[in-house]
Amino acid sequence: MLRARLAARVAGPATPIRAAQDAPVPPAIAAPAGSADAVGMAEGALVPCAVLVPFVLGPMPGVLLTKRTEYLSTHAGQVSFPGGRIDAGDPSAEAAALREAQEEIGLDPARVELLGRLGDYVTGSGYNITPVLGLLPVGIGLDALDLVLSPEEVEAVFLLPLAVLLDPDAPSRRQAEWRGRRREFWVWPHPEHYVWGATAAILVQLATLLREE
Repeated sequence: MLRARLAARVAGPATPIRAAQDAPVPPAIAAPAGSADAVGMAEGALVPCAVLVPFVLGPMPGVLLTKRTEYLSTHAGQVSFPGGRIDAGDPSAEAAALREAQEEIGLDPARVELLGRLGDYVTGSGYNITPVLGLLPVGIGLDALDLVLSPEEVEAVFLLPLAVLLDPDAPSRRQAEWRGRRREFWVWPHPEHYVWGATAAILVQLATLLREE
């Protein structure tokens, strides 16, 4: 049932989601590619990247997330999806997402059923991110995946449960000063990790698709 629902929903980019506020909405830290918020988001040419959005279909279904190590040169210590730059040798965003997931967390590409892409996101740090949704084997929980984390890149993996993803009141919209401007970003609740920024925005897009009738 969940697999069919996911497959049916990933048919194209989702409509950009905006916060309901009386005051003008400040620029977002991450914005859907092609949206007004994405204009001027970053300086220079955007770096094409791909991330795998791995959906675990085990006893506790949910989306697999990683926490990056504290000593990386970019986005150190942040929560993200497995993924990275699309290299010249990658034939597609899907290939890049699978390659990066294997390198970062030891996820065998053969265990991933690719369903499609979510809408691209542009980040203030200069990346154009293509999220690729993939299903992991039915009945296999996170612990049973036998993942091997790259000690240079990934500190931990964890789940954002499906129950949280489907709760429309779970994500919150926050504001902060960033690069001299007042900006807005999504945050998802988790007892141990701070899930925000482009990762949180992609999760909002996925949650919105899943909740659609």
